[in-house]
Amino acid sequence: MKKGVRLFSNLTSRSRDIYSSISKELLSSANRKDLRKLHSLIVTFGFHNSLSFSGNLISKYSQFKDPNSCLLVFRSHSSKRNAYLWNTIIRAMTRNGFYAKALEFYAEMRRSAVKPDNYTFPSVINACGSLVDFEKGRVVHEHAMELGFESDLFISNALIDMYARCNELGLAREVFDGMPHRDIVSWNSLISGYTSNGYFKEALEIYNQLRMDGFVPDSFSFSSVLLACGGLGEVEEGQIVHGLVEKVGTCNDVIVSNGLLSMYFKFDMLVNCKRIFYEMVHRDKVTWNTIICGYCESGLYEESIGLFLEMVSHFEPDILTITSVLRACTYVGNLELGRYVHDYMVRNGYECDTLASNIIINMYAKCGDLLRSREMFENMGSHDLVSWNSLLTGYVENHLYHEAIELFRRMKINFQPDFFTYVTLLSICTELVDINFAKELHCDIIKQGFGSTQIVGNALVDAYAKCGQMEDSLKQFENMEFRDTVTWNSIITSCGHSYNSNLGFSMLSRMRVEGVMPDIPTFLSALPLCSYLIAKRQGEEMHGTIYRLGFESNIPIGNALIEMYSNTGSLRNSILVFEQMKMRDVVSWTAIISSYGMYGEGRKALEAFECMKAAGILPDHVVFVAIIYACSHSGLVQEGRACFEQMKKDYNLEPRLEHYACVVDLLSRSGLLTEAEEFIISMPLKPDASIWGVLLSACRASGNMKIAEHVSERMLQLNTNDPGYHVLVSNVYAALGKWDQVREIRSSLKAKGLKKDPGCSWLEIQNRVYYFGAGDRSFKQHKEVIELLKVLSGLIAKEGYTPDVKFVLHNVEDDEKLDMLCGHSERLAIAFGLLHTKPGTPLVVMKNLRVCGDCHTVTKYISKIMHREILVRDANRFHLFKDGTCSCRDHW
Repeated sequence: MKKGVRLFSNLTSRSRDIYSSISKELLSSANRKDLRKLHSLIVTFGFHNSLSFSGNLISKYSQFKDPNSCLLVFRSHSSKRNAYLWNTIIRAMTRNGFYAKALEFYAEMRRSAVKPDNYTFPSVINACGSLVDFEKGRVVHEHAMELGFESDLFISNALIDMYARCNELGLAREVFDGMPHRDIVSWNSLISGYTSNGYFKEALEIYNQLRMDGFVPDSFSFSSVLLACGGLGEVEEGQIVHGLVEKVGTCNDVIVSNGLLSMYFKFDMLVNCKRIFYEMVHRDKVTWNTIICGYCESGLYEESIGLFLEMVSHFEPDILTITSVLRACTYVGNLELGRYVHDYMVRNGYECDTLASNIIINMYAKCGDLLRSREMFENMGSHDLVSWNSLLTGYVENHLYHEAIELFRRMKINFQPDFFTYVTLLSICTELVDINFAKELHCDIIKQGFGSTQIVGNALVDAYAKCGQMEDSLKQFENMEFRDTVTWNSIITSCGHSYNSNLGFSMLSRMRVEGVMPDIPTFLSALPLCSYLIAKRQGEEMHGTIYRLGFESNIPIGNALIEMYSNTGSLRNSILVFEQMKMRDVVSWTAIISSYGMYGEGRKALEAFECMKAAGILPDHVVFVAIIYACSHSGLVQEGRACFEQMKKDYNLEPRLEHYACVVDLLSRSGLLTEAEEFIISMPLKPDASIWGVLLSACRASGNMKIAEHVSERMLQLNTNDPGYHVLVSNVYAALGKWDQVREIRSSLKAKGLKKDPGCSWLEIQNRVYYFGAGDRSFKQHKEVIELLKVLSGLIAKEGYTPDVKFVLHNVEDDEKLDMLCGHSERLAIAFGLLHTKPGTPLVVMKNLRVCGDCHTVTKYISKIMHREILVRDANRFHLFKDGTCSCRDHW
């Protein structure tokens, strides 16, 4: 008997050692494999019904993300009458994201009549919050209160968090206010609840109350309140919080640093963002994603791309970062990097949802790779409106208009277009000048109910005007129920397209009467209208309004004012505007150089060109057109040649047809006709009618009919549809007396339905514009004008004037030719102006064609004998006639 008792005692002692050893190993087990070995030992030694072992096994399996083993241990335990085991399995399910399962166990626990304790409820409440199940959360809350746990700190903290997740912040605050004791978790739970639901002001108030109650914020407090400061735009408050972060010493916490980074991005304080990022000791994936997305949203696309390339060697970016970088590639037009990012997505198995796919389509389209864009589009599982519109916009922006129309036809079969689709397509109509397609779209727009959409209405106004249908454009404008500034700008711009300046000025006045405030685009649309008339007064009035509205410092406005004053005969005001501009771009310099050129101030144009280069502004193609043009109209042949060579050698700009045309003009105006012809023949580009036309015009003016005749033959071979060039050739043959060829060309023009623009001149007297056509007899005081011209003819004849009848290109007698010369529109306008203005006052006359040689000579004589300054703007430039001379020095 004693021997048996001693043996049992020894066995129990050994079991205790094994039990103790397994307990230690169980607590320190570091992986699932070791844990399973220990689990086997527990079963082998018969300890599987031990409450402690079962609880620890469930906790460990939960820690290693093995919920199935947790369930196996729980189900295999013979007795489930203890709350501890239920608490452990509920906690395990919650920790592994099986929230519904956790609630099932809680329900089963209550059915089993096992009384929950204070350790049960935090996990159950957490599960309700994670499922955003407010109703179950309220029930669990009631259970806790029934059991007398209303004062339990951990349960109250869990309730605050649960109600906040369910957006029941009133109840969360009620729990918080009813707590007899709070810890930092209580405060953090409420602050986090407010910020996550967008109640930033309340979050900031609770944070300040936390400070007043003597609590020291921790990293969780700071991360929430920094989000609130960023959301409210409270820069000063955010900087105070940042100061406390530094003082408390949580600045090295990556979560807090990420919060600071995000907040400063919202404040657009990029210097602070950069400093925080580079001072961070530790960075995680959130850090990189925040700064890459932040830089992209702030327009720092190159920096965003650079950081992305650095990030991928350390962390895996999320889809938000990937799409941000793709957007950055789109903005900077970096197709190569865009392809790399897309390939990176494919290699690393990122799933492309519709949003990401649309961004990729847009990136390829905007970067010019329409094949990859279309390929991405076709490979998508499903499309939305953005998919169709992205590809459609890509086609339009890459000038593939017919492909865009074809895609639109296909889109209508599968998808209903939106107003953005129609606005994009209406822009095609303006490029193709396709009125039929514009009307087809207009019908669709009305059927789909987009007729009252503001942006669509504005696009229709613009489309009809650019298609030459001003009447339809006005009709659309008048039918619009609401008109915004863009609507008015569109109709004013439309008046410019149709050369209807008077209507444009009328619309500008009406816009003001209807109480719509003009903006910068309004003036950019209206100022060019002054160029179509002698509208210097209207231009000056607009300049005054621009000054009053504070737009004078806007560079495009300054550029438009320079051009307006230049085109309305005031070079001096153009120079003043230019000199008063605080900042200038390449367009500003081009405008002033062009202005000098129009007035024959070639030397000043060259000085401005040198100043531009000294200011660090790189010349572009347009500047070189302006400077060579200026040299051409001032007889500066060597200087013009030097500019042409400089363009190629110093700036690596390949000359275009317009530059070659300027050089031909430069040589031709200076009488170097043979050299000009040789230059044309040696051109690397095929010369078009404009190039030969420049030379032909110069041959006519100089009387070199030998070159003119074979250049005319070349012109006819080009078979251009521009009537001006046919008329120029006709004039050459008329000067040679080859009337059969003249009749043949005129018959050809008639058969093709081509008409030469009739000569027209106009001038403004006392705010009224008077128009005169060649041979015009319809205007009032025609008789007095003709009488004055006869008197002037006699006076200038005494000064040495001899009529040059070669400028009358009709097969008529010399007397009739003299009458025709007197009937040229600019002479009628000048004579009318002399009759209706005070002696000694300047005259400003506009003409739509080039001034003929005889009228140029006559105007020089008139300026001398009448003691008048006469400023004439023809199709090429300004001529200032004064004391018998012209500013062009006969280079026009």
